Amino acid sequence: MAAFEVIDIRSFSNLWFWIVLAVMWSSASYRVIGIPYDMIQNARRHGGQAERDLEALMRINAQRFFDVRSRSGLLVIGLGCASLSSLGLLGFSYRIELAQAIFLLALPISLIATMSLRTAAAVRACDGISDDLYRRFGRHRGMTQLMAVASIFVTATWGMYHNISHAILGGTN
Repeated sequence: MAAFEVIDIRSFSNLWFWIVLAVMWSSASYRVIGIPYDMIQNARRHGGQAERDLEALMRINAQRFFDVRSRSGLLVIGLGCASLSSLGLLGFSYRIELAQAIFLLALPISLIATMSLRTAAAVRACDGISDDLYRRFGRHRGMTQLMAVASIFVTATWGMYHNISHAILGGTN
């Protein structure tokens, strides 16, 4: 028995794909450079120990981003671009549904990773918690949520188109 007979690889008609999409964006929207957004709001409202905890955590997470970048940054960028290009080509030129689905998940989250690296650079450049940094975290989260909405819309639209065209044409598309 082949693996593809046991595992359904049709993505856009599979409930698990949509659950993964929702969980991915929920998780991405909840954290700014790995810091829970409620922790950022709590530090902004109450200050004191909450702000000191936030400052420690943001420095740790920003340093982690730069450690990964310095060790394997070019390799990760190269493999990421090659993977996205391959997925895009396989998905949209050769019409492989699984590649389309993974591409529609991976492209926007890679943009969020790039945005997170820029936010980490801003954290690293600052002398401590400031209103500018709080605004930066808020903008980061807002942009993440905007990208999430756009990504879910594009993915849902493409998925509906794909499912309808396969239902009408009988899978020849």
